[in-house]
Amino acid sequence: MTSSSETVLYAEDGAVAVVTLNRPEALNSFSAQMHLAFRAALDRAEANRAIRTLVLTGAGRGFCAGADLVDFDFTPGPDLAQRADPGITIERNFNPTMRRLMRLRMPTVCAVNGVAAGAGASVVMACDIAIAAPSASFIQAFSKIGLVPDCGGTWLLPQRIGLARALALALTGDKLGAADAKAMGMIWDVQDDALGAAMAMAQRLAAMPTRALVATRQLLRAAHTHTLDEQLDVERDMQSRLGFTHDYIEGVTAFLQKRKPEFTGN
Repeated sequence: MTSSSETVLYAEDGAVAVVTLNRPEALNSFSAQMHLAFRAALDRAEANRAIRTLVLTGAGRGFCAGADLVDFDFTPGPDLAQRADPGITIERNFNPTMRRLMRLRMPTVCAVNGVAAGAGASVVMACDIAIAAPSASFIQAFSKIGLVPDCGGTWLLPQRIGLARALALALTGDKLGAADAKAMGMIWDVQDDALGAAMAMAQRLAAMPTRALVATRQLLRAAHTHTLDEQLDVERDMQSRLGFTHDYIEGVTAFLQKRKPEFTGN
């Protein structure tokens, strides 16, 4: 089952939705229309209860080059600063996109097929697991145009790789290769067939207890905002809620019966 729009491709492979950024001529940089198409694809995946994992990748030689600067109005004139204000497109487009991606009811796996620059790097880090091709690279390009990382970059990057490395990458704008990104903890793995590896990971996750996986994501993301005592209470409450799910009962029953569990995601 496959459908396409001008800027985003959507397909379903069993319990896995595959979303492909599809502006290869522009290294899949985000236009305003692409934001709408991307969020619509995420909505479509979420609406189908049979979908239990999502894979995100890019078409062509790049994953995503961030914002398409063609959408900004740099025509000379007295109101240039107002027309070129990046805050407007961030508020209207990038922030809603990132919030939608990070709040999906299913695990997300990113197959990084090429360069991920600017907001593109943030999109990679917003996914739960990222697998990159050896030729992929990551660039915090903002300092080169007089801006700061956005799309959650200042939150995601230090969480992934630590403050010292995050500062160096963000200030210099230097390119980070896939192997170094893995060594630093920005991504999970490097594979020659990044999409194939991502699909295999997604199929594996799709057979697992979906609600527990998403709850684990929620707890890990918020842990740094809590004290240990607070986190212990949050874990207790989450365990209690999950204790009423089918997959919890099935998992324990299967363990006691020494058989493979059959999770439904419920």
